[in-house]
Amino acid sequence: MARPREFDEATVLEAAIQCFWDKGFEGSSMRDLADRMQMTGASIYNAFGDKKALFRKALDHYVDHGFDDRVRRLEGLPPRQALSVFFYEIIERSLADPACKGCMVINSTIDVAPHDPQMQEAVGEILGRMERYFGDTVRAGQADGSISKRQSPEDMARLLLGLLAGIRALARARPERDLLEGMVRPVLSLLDDPAIDERAD
Repeated sequence: MARPREFDEATVLEAAIQCFWDKGFEGSSMRDLADRMQMTGASIYNAFGDKKALFRKALDHYVDHGFDDRVRRLEGLPPRQALSVFFYEIIERSLADPACKGCMVINSTIDVAPHDPQMQEAVGEILGRMERYFGDTVRAGQADGSISKRQSPEDMARLLLGLLAGIRALARARPERDLLEGMVRPVLSLLDDPAIDERAD
């Protein structure tokens, strides 16, 4: 009979996330991770596998308790409002981080994914989920008339994904409200006023 795990998975994954955030993937040794997670190296290997497997598990946990939680909270809002709330929440989250750690997914896109095909695939899958959320939300707003049809849902989804990445990356160096809100306003304005389309026709 297998022995039950003697740790709380969510707690140790949060500790791993903090280590990877502070030191990066390459800079985080198994000793660093073991110290943060308060586990032995052998226990980490037995529970999660090698460092790459642990990073992937930590990244999935981060997304589930960040992006996915936000999406679930916004499900009851009208599509146009949901997108606005989403991005202004991202700004608040970025400004509330005194260490300017940024987003683990976007950091991984820059620091880890280009150097490892497996990690590129893993990060790409997460970015794909984000893009699909934006596309589905734009599509729903176009269907109910609250979002303009000037742009295709696919193009708007890509633009919104780029906006998300840009906010999270730029906020690490310039965590300035005026700057970040100035990025969001013109992009969200592309969603607005379907009546303009009708008059232009």
